Order: sequence, then structure tokens, then C-alpha cells
Amino acid sequence: MAGGFLSGLGFILASQATCVTHLYLTMGIISGFGWALVFTPMVAVVMQYFKQRRSLATALGFTGIGLSSFVFSPFFQWLLEMYAWRGALLILGGLSLNIVACGALIRPLGATKAVVALAPGEHAWSCLSILRRCYSYLEMPLLFQRPFLTYSLAVSLFNAGYFVPYVHLVAHSRHEGFSEYQAAFVISATGVTDIVGRVVAGWTSDLGRLRLPHMLILWTSLSGVFLLLLPLASQGGSSYPGLLTVGLLYGFCSGAMTPLVFSAVPEIVGMDRMLGALGLLQMISSLCGLLGPPLSGGLKDLTGSYRASFFLAGSFLLLGTIVMTTLPDFWSRVNPSTLQNTCNEQDHKPDNKNQPDLEITLMTNSISEKPYPEPGNNGLQAEPAEHIARN
Repeated sequence: MAGGFLSGLGFILASQATCVTHLYLTMGIISGFGWALVFTPMVAVVMQYFKQRRSLATALGFTGIGLSSFVFSPFFQWLLEMYAWRGALLILGGLSLNIVACGALIRPLGATKAVVALAPGEHAWSCLSILRRCYSYLEMPLLFQRPFLTYSLAVSLFNAGYFVPYVHLVAHSRHEGFSEYQAAFVISATGVTDIVGRVVAGWTSDLGRLRLPHMLILWTSLSGVFLLLLPLASQGGSSYPGLLTVGLLYGFCSGAMTPLVFSAVPEIVGMDRMLGALGLLQMISSLCGLLGPPLSGGLKDLTGSYRASFFLAGSFLLLGTIVMTTLPDFWSRVNPSTLQNTCNEQDHKPDNKNQPDLEITLMTNSISEKPYPEPGNNGLQAEPAEHIARN
């Protein structure tokens, strides 16, 4: 609800801007911060609401992004023609305020985090206490765990190449000699197959035939291959059907990978740490997402065409799939939660005196469904000695 208010406020204030700096502050900072407060909680809410068919529910939720991109693009152009840019921004601000009503309809499931224990003699409102609580609440310990860092690096590489076609595909088509209408139709058709790909990926992943990380690298590697083929299919402006076909295939595969990027997070860190993990993941991966399109634009300036840009974007996606394969237990067909239960049973055997392997310990801690102690009568429950030693 706060994000909906800020996004609407940013647009309304932008309608009164008198210089570009005002647009940076209003649309850039205020509305941008509001969108961040909307997107991550909504993804987490969908995942918390659905325990079965979670991937399909996430995919259906993400179809709203594709539908809005397809429908609102001509609507925005109509607003500009009818009401000029100030009136258009004012109307968009009013539309964004509807997010507040959407947020009011979401029923919270309750807090899932236990209160962080205070050290002996530590005041509840001391600077050290506040920092420790923020450190725990924001899931900052995930930054020191190999599975999460590996996954974040892979998703960052995905983002570096994912946005390039949506930013430069129209300009590339025009540069290769296709008409303005043909170039616009390619990106619109790609958006349609993007929606279909999201639903298909969510449905197939819920069948349980493959683990989510395995399906993710399948769709990502295909997206990278089609990005590499896209400049070849449109070379010289002589093969519009080839450009359209490759664009449709890329839209389908890239749409399929999008919901799986978020659906796989609980398998990496566990449901209890998912909200903080989503925030950290987006913060890290967005940096590469911001670098991808400017880097591809710089390559165009150096080479005179967008071909090298698409080759580089496809290479980023393929490199990300290689990084994904280095996740602990990636090649196992068994869900990591099953491995965790097996490890816990072995660790609590009386005759088990062997020191657990460090990599197994990191993976077990990262995917634990209950990484925090359950609250007891005094607000906290003492942890077993074996659990403390293992951590």
C-alpha cells in the first residue's frame, strides 16, 4: 500500500515538473522506490499463499506484467495525444493509486520471525541491538552463504542479457532495414509469446518431473541461444519471417524463465527466509540489469550495429546457466529439503561422531525451513547443543 501511494505520488508530482531534474526526483526516486515496495512483497505473498502449484500461481501473477506492457503501450500513446505529457502523467498517477486498494485486499499471514535474543546487559534500543535486529531481519547472513551467492551471481548474469532485446530490438530492426511497423510488430508479438511462456513454465514446473533449477537453466540456455541467433536471422533486412520467428521463440523462452527465477528461491534458502532473500536478490541482480542495455548501446557505437550487443547478451545468459550448475547438490535429482531431513536424522544419531562436511552444512543451513528458534513462553526457545555446534 505504501508503494502504491509513492508510485502515484511520484507521477502526480512529475506532471508539475519544470526541468529534467524534477523528473529524476519524482518519477525516478519517488515512483521507483514505490515500485520496489510493490513488486517484492507481491511476489512473496503469492509464494506464501500457495504451497501446491506455487510456480503456476507465480507465473499467472507475472502475466499481468506482460498484459500491461501489451495493452498500456498504445493507451499511453493515446493519453499523450489527448492530454499532453502533463495530463498523461497525472492520469497515470491516479491509476497507480489503485495499487493501494489492491494492497488493502491482501490478508497478511502473520509474522514468521522470532525476536532476536539480546546479549547479557544489552539494552533493547541500543545502537548495537538495533543493528543486530536489522542484520537478522533483512537476512544479511545470506550474503555469507555459498548457495545464495552462487544463485545471485547467476541471476545477475541473466539480468545483464535479459533486458537487451526489449531495449534495442526495435532499433536493431530499423537499423537492419525493416519498416517501423515491422519493427514494432516484432516486439509486440514477442510480448504475447512472453505471456504464454510464463504460464507454460509454471504449469510444467508444478508437474514435478524436473527440479526448478534444472528447468530454469533449460529455459535460460534456450533464451541465450535464440539471442545469439537473432542478429543472424535479421542480417541485411532480407528475412523478416526469420527475425519474427526467432523473436517469438526468444519471447517464449525468456517469459518461461522469469517466474522460475523467483519460484526457485525457496528451494535455495527456505520459505522462512524467502522475503529477505528476494529483496537481496533483486538488489544484487538489478545492478547487472542496469549495466546490460548501456553496455550494449556502447558496443553499437563502437561497432556500428547491434549484432555484437545481442551476441554479448546471449553470452551473459549462457554464462549464467554455467554458474547455476555450481550450486551445491545441483546435479541431484532429489529436492534439497529431502536431503536436509536426511542430514538432520543422521546428525542426531547418538553414535554419529563424524564432523559434518562444510559444504553440506552450508547447504543445510541455507535451505532450512526453520532457521530461527520457535518462540516459547519467554519469547525464545533454547536451541539444542547439536544445532548450535552445527551452525
